[in-house]
Order: sequence, then C-alpha cells, then structure tokens
Amino acid sequence: MKLLVRNIGKIVGIRPAGCLRLCGEEMSRLEMLDDAWLLADEGRIAAFGRMSDCPSGDGAQVVDAGGGMLFPSFCDSHTHLVYAGSREQEFLDKIAGLSYEEIAKRGGGILNSADRLHATSEEELYTQAMARVHEIIRMGTGCVEIKSGYGLSTEDELKMLRVIRRIRETAPLAVRATFLGAHAVAWAYVGRQKEYVDLVCNEMLPAVAREGLADFVDVFCDEGFFTVDETVRIIEVGRSLGLRAKIHANELAVSGGVQAGVAHGALSVDHLERMGAEEIEALRGSATMPTLLPGAAFFLGMSYPPARDMIRAGLGVALASDYNPGSSPSGNMRMVVSLASIRMKMTPAEALNAATLNSAYAMGLSDEYGSITPGKVANFFLTDPMPSVEFFSYAYQTPLIRRVFLRGGEYAE
Repeated sequence: MKLLVRNIGKIVGIRPAGCLRLCGEEMSRLEMLDDAWLLADEGRIAAFGRMSDCPSGDGAQVVDAGGGMLFPSFCDSHTHLVYAGSREQEFLDKIAGLSYEEIAKRGGGILNSADRLHATSEEELYTQAMARVHEIIRMGTGCVEIKSGYGLSTEDELKMLRVIRRIRETAPLAVRATFLGAHAVAWAYVGRQKEYVDLVCNEMLPAVAREGLADFVDVFCDEGFFTVDETVRIIEVGRSLGLRAKIHANELAVSGGVQAGVAHGALSVDHLERMGAEEIEALRGSATMPTLLPGAAFFLGMSYPPARDMIRAGLGVALASDYNPGSSPSGNMRMVVSLASIRMKMTPAEALNAATLNSAYAMGLSDEYGSITPGKVANFFLTDPMPSVEFFSYAYQTPLIRRVFLRGGEYAE
C-alpha cells in the first residue's frame, strides 16, 4: 500500500540514513523542507521532495496536508502506563504539603499501585492500558517503552509484562518492554531488602527471560530505594540473560546511578533531577543516553535537570513523559517538549530532537524511528498550518495535531 501526502507546508525532522543520535550543538539543528510531499510504501518512508516535483500518486492513497507541517512521531522512551486505577488522593496529599518520600512512607506511591495491581485481572489491566495507548497515539506518539514495576512479586511482574506483550502485538505503535522488578521493596520484604534483591535476581529475572517478556532491565537506584551495589548486581544478572540496562537515577538524590549505568553499559539513565558536574563528566563520550522527564519535575514541584549544562558539555539528551499514576499522570509528549523549553531552556529544535531521534535511541530504535528518513517506518503526524516550527512548542495547549499516521496508514481508533 502506498500513501502520498501532498501540500505539506514544511517537513520537520529530516535526517540522513545512519544518523542514530544527536549530541551537543548537533541538537540545535532541525532539518526541514518547505512546500513538500512525502511518499510512504509498505509502511516505510520511500521518498519526499518539493511540490514542484510531486509524483502523480497513481495507485496511492492521496492525502492533502493543506499547508500543515509534517513531524516524525514522538518516541516516548520512559513510561509506566500499565497500572491499575489512579492515585488522585496522593495528588491531594501533595497539595497539602507532603513530599514524595513522605507519601511513600505512609504506604502510598509505588506500593499503593502494587496493591491495586495485585487485585486487578490481566484483562482489566490490558483494557485500562490500551485506553492510555490510544490516548498517547492521538497526541502524536508512535513509539513507546513500557515498564513493569507495580507487581513486586514474580507472579504480578509477569502479569504486567504479559500485558505489555499483548499491547505490542495489538497496538499500531512500536512497543519496547522493560522489567523493573526493582522499583521498590515489596511489602512482604520490608526490612529484608537483600532478600528482595535475591528474589529479583534468582527468580524474577530468570522467569522473565524464559518467557522472552522484556527487552531491558531497570532499577530504581536512588535514596531510599536501591543502592549502587544492588543496582549493579541486578543489571549484571539481566545482562547475562540478554537484557540491557536502563536505570532510574538521581531523581531524589545524587545516588551514583549515573556512574553505575555508564560503567555497565546502560542504554539510558533516566530522571537526573539531581545532576552535577561529576555525572556530566561520566556521561561524556559514552553510549549511554541521559533521559530527562520534565513532566515528573513539574508534577512533583521538584528541580529540573540541568539540560543546558549537559548540552553545553557535548552530551545528547532525550525527553520522555514518565507516564505513571503517581508522579507524572500524562503521556503528552508535546507538553514535555514545551516544558523542556519553558523550564529547562532547551530550544524548540533541541527539544524536538530530544523527543524524537534521541528518545528513539534510548530504546535502541533510532535506526527505524525518530526522524523523516527514507527507509524508516512511516510514523508521523500532520498539524494545522502554523506560522513557524517554534509555534508548536509556544502554543502548547492549542490542539494543532490534526492527523496521525503509523506504519504508513492513517490512525483511526
């Protein structure tokens, strides 16, 4: 099946084949083409060019963009969107002045979600999660990573990962799965953290690997959660089973998680609200992608990662939503892009590159997604006509995304 999109005001995010990530000053470059067309064939981008050379479209479905812009779909490399129910009571607790750590100590947070998930059937989890998947697709996301981590027992972690596998099999967007059994210490192991780490390493990870349920292994390496030594042990067991690491690091304190991730070949280290010169230096020259989650900082009222310092030091950064019920209950990547500019002073070009190509890299998928490149999967969206690319970030609540295309076909829920 062929798709020809005509009368595109501007194609945004063009990259040559082989460009897998952008670092430092490269992030400010956003290649574009005015007055354009794009052809997709068999679900992949086949060609594009100026309207003066537009092909006839014989045998293709023809779409008129009406002068709107065409962007590559967002790639959201850090979410927890499989969960049971919501946690708005904790929202009220935050308004009353309780911190994230205080809510967790009272039985809220991750353990609250674990209790709810345990009581929820696999079918109901899938139904709830698919509603969120369709929500993020409508908002422009075409590639997503989903973590477990609200199970905290072998049975419930596997239940979550089976739901993620079913989403991968049935949803039109690309999905990557991450095992996050070390998200918190389960109720039954409070005060016996070493035994819980033993459970993760000796029972959970082998069971996940046997069923082929995950692409990555993750650990919440932070103050009050898992130590550097525990993190290293878990990710090394994961690596022995074919799972590359992605680490939650430095959300609550300078934890050593960044250095551990780099030293052990993590694909990404995520959060980084507490980030200093030593962490930036550790990342310099590495293959590890620092991934920033401004939606969580916004919702929790925390400090934002020092994106400008990181880019100035020559690092690439990725952006992701952290979609979850407790600290970032939104998968709106366009809002994430705007927050990156408003609160972290990233230019709109830097933020768009961070939310597309670099976030695809943070899932190991930038050879297939994240830019407008011949041969890549044809995931993109069309906007209403806009005065500039910067307007897309500036007018952050104006509903500008008009039509979404995944695998070369128009999305219709």
